[in-house]
Amino acid sequence: MKAQLGGDEGKHKFVLKTPKGTRDYSPKQMAIRERVFNAIITCFKRHGAEVIDTPVFELKDFDIAGQFDPMIPDAECLKIVHEILSDLQLGDFLIKVNDRRILDGMFAVCGVPDSKFRTICSSVDKLDKMPWEEVRSEMVGEKGLSPEAADHIGEYVQLHGGLDLIEQLLQDPKLSQNKLAKEGLGDMKLLFEYLTLFGITGKISFDLSLARGLDYYTGVIFEAVLLQPENDHVEEPVSVGSVAGGGRYDGLVGMFDPKGRKVPCVGVSIGIERIFSILEQRVEASEEKIRTTETQVLVASAQKKLLEERLKLISELWNAGIKAEVLYKKNPKLLNQLQYCEDTGIPLVAIVGEQELKDGVVKLRVVATREEVNVRRESLVEEIRMRTSRP
Repeated sequence: MKAQLGGDEGKHKFVLKTPKGTRDYSPKQMAIRERVFNAIITCFKRHGAEVIDTPVFELKDFDIAGQFDPMIPDAECLKIVHEILSDLQLGDFLIKVNDRRILDGMFAVCGVPDSKFRTICSSVDKLDKMPWEEVRSEMVGEKGLSPEAADHIGEYVQLHGGLDLIEQLLQDPKLSQNKLAKEGLGDMKLLFEYLTLFGITGKISFDLSLARGLDYYTGVIFEAVLLQPENDHVEEPVSVGSVAGGGRYDGLVGMFDPKGRKVPCVGVSIGIERIFSILEQRVEASEEKIRTTETQVLVASAQKKLLEERLKLISELWNAGIKAEVLYKKNPKLLNQLQYCEDTGIPLVAIVGEQELKDGVVKLRVVATREEVNVRRESLVEEIRMRTSRP
């Protein structure tokens, strides 16, 4: 799932593209998918998204004249990723942030020839999976970088931190002399100031080894990774894989601009499939029951010959917009009807019986607690709504 934030004269847009499903899913998988999509879509709408077509969202909430002020949209993108990952309760996560300009400047001051920037970049990017010694020997042995340049790079790419590290690098005698790196660090400082205002710096790490997607990113780059819980054997939590990423790029020429100028964009991609599989595995492991329907109430009867009354009642509920089911049997046993609710997670049972019909009430049973209350028929819809509305 990708989103882009781009700007033109006086406007700015969020476009959220959702992938079209290519395989069939079981109802349980669909329920998990829907939960993920809802969390993401709710988050984008919270940030001003406007629905234009089911799979696409746009956002217009602040005014940009030509260029937006640096780092405000970048900070909002990171806030969105933080919100989505928090809402989905995937576990502990970290959002790593770097900047293409800082990387390029660092390579230059370390003595990497221009022609080797990209290939050395791809070596640096392996640092989340390989120790520095292995990455260094790849740079020197396979890619022909001088050992001195490799050692210089090693001094930088193993650093990660926050504002303190940015300040430290701004004072660095080599980096501070490089125009690109200085510019990138200045923006990174600004970004961290905004992220501090958003209250999310605890989950964000400025990481000089992050070197993803540099073929098209031109400024800030970021990647969100899930962390394995810390244990006795490991000092630092270990990354178990990327679930979101993105960055700043000079938008495709003319994408939003009638005059064909380059438009700055910030993009964010959410790794939907990866998130699904993580949640699916968790559900399997915990044997957590996932509801595959949204039914609020089952209309049931305790005695025989009440099919007509059940159908009459369910029709009233449907007409009032209540999600309701009835078993397709003339005379189902009450126990079977209650068991059906247990199995499918339906929270309420509306029971009609002869006495209830005489008294003008319906017996409402809460499946989880087995509590039963008599509710006047005319108040039933309101009672069901109240008991099934999400807190």
